[in-house]
Amino acid sequence: MATTEENKLEHFLQWLQVNQVELRGCKIKYCGVNKGFGLFSANDASDGILLVVPLDLAITPMRVLEDPFLGPDCRAMFDQGDVDDRFLMILLLTVERLRKNSSWKPYLDMIPTTFWNPLWFTDDEMQELKGTTLYRATELQKKNLRSVFEDKVKGLVKKLLVLDGDSESEVTFEDFLWANSVFWTRALNIPLPQSYVFPQIQGTGDSSSRFIQDAGTSSNDDVVHNQNEKNVKAAATWEVDGTGKVTGHPLSMYLLSANEGPSQTEKEITISYGNKGNEELLYLYGFVIVDNPDDYLMVHYPVEALQDTSFSESKAQLLQAQKAELRCLLPKSLLAHGFFPECFSGKKGNGKSDDLVCDYSWSGQRRTPSYKNKLVFPEDFLTSLRTIAMQEDELFKVSSLLEELVGCEEERQPSEAEVRAAVWEACGDSGALQLLVDLLNNKMMDLEAGSGTAERDSELLEKAHVVNNPADRTRVENTGSLHCELMSRNRWNSIVYRRGQKQLTRLFLREAEHALQLSLNEES
Repeated sequence: MATTEENKLEHFLQWLQVNQVELRGCKIKYCGVNKGFGLFSANDASDGILLVVPLDLAITPMRVLEDPFLGPDCRAMFDQGDVDDRFLMILLLTVERLRKNSSWKPYLDMIPTTFWNPLWFTDDEMQELKGTTLYRATELQKKNLRSVFEDKVKGLVKKLLVLDGDSESEVTFEDFLWANSVFWTRALNIPLPQSYVFPQIQGTGDSSSRFIQDAGTSSNDDVVHNQNEKNVKAAATWEVDGTGKVTGHPLSMYLLSANEGPSQTEKEITISYGNKGNEELLYLYGFVIVDNPDDYLMVHYPVEALQDTSFSESKAQLLQAQKAELRCLLPKSLLAHGFFPECFSGKKGNGKSDDLVCDYSWSGQRRTPSYKNKLVFPEDFLTSLRTIAMQEDELFKVSSLLEELVGCEEERQPSEAEVRAAVWEACGDSGALQLLVDLLNNKMMDLEAGSGTAERDSELLEKAHVVNNPADRTRVENTGSLHCELMSRNRWNSIVYRRGQKQLTRLFLREAEHALQLSLNEES
């Protein structure tokens, strides 16, 4: 282990001891240049308690508001509603990273200096995401973060540093970006004793509060998540001991082993972020899972496009009355219940939408579609598409049906269910499904425009050799391999993610096209 890493770990362990953190059934180890530090089970703790941390060591919003250094300025912004609880903790991390004598330095030194989420991508790496939902989301998020940095962070942090006796240090956007990434990869929601959330109110009740705490967990996101096992049962959970009856330390937080038998020595204790799709995993945490069973596709109808449709105002009113959604998430698991389940490989969940399905006809002429139980698309989204695709005669029929329903009751407005039923009665499914096919075709064109087909992505991944740093690149180049393509981890993650999006788009497009054909046949 490099001397600098030995020093970091030694100082951190001393810091934990000073702050009364107890490593009971675990130890912290260095895992290598690409992985940083990790938490490993060390021996069999008879009570299953691996780690005990005082709640005083948790970074909470209230801690920031009560800090004598940060508190006054933060309290003013918070009380005026200019910032939220997340901003408070991110600001503390930004300031403490720059303070020369920060009491948090041993902890902050254990955290990576860069991250793998798209906010840290180079311009070339961002091009690998072009055409995906994540590309646009990242561009918007970076723009928003820069705005917050310029408007609320830069001047305030400089002011605080000067008050701290440091007039030379300059805060950069990268400092703020780093703090933002630390928060999103390490923040937890947990019920804390009320006095920690609202110190002015004394009590024994619990209140949910977001805070940052990973004093013993891995410091590098390469080992933060178990990427090889899917739907693994948690090996340990964080619990709060308000009275001290469990740990012997009142107002503490402890890591409790979930294993019923003896703990496996030297087994790494990793963080699970839950069952999430690659879009969310890459966006927040900077990694992906190949063939992720929890992947999903986002489909949306642009709000601005509605203005270009005929009778846009009337349609907007109908959409509002139906509480309609202009976007939807299509989980991969839905495909197991569709027309082509043999094409689905992955876990089978319930998958079916619990949305209200309009399956009756006022006139007796609109029959329930025979394919109803095979339709994988959410009814909430389909009712939006029916409304948007509505023709003039269909719009007139909806209006007539609703007038007939309400009758002379001028005070009463049709209910959401009644409006949906009228729209389905007038329009059926073919218009909505045709619009859905168009949306999916456009999405596929966007995805393939700059990077080609999913098959092309698969070829790139088969030849890929991921390098995390210049030393890795030099070592691979010296081997003289002619059959691999060196690529950064960010590029590899992007290709895995976008390939999954192309595959899902193709499968859901096939479902939509088949449903459209059945609908046209039944409506003719």
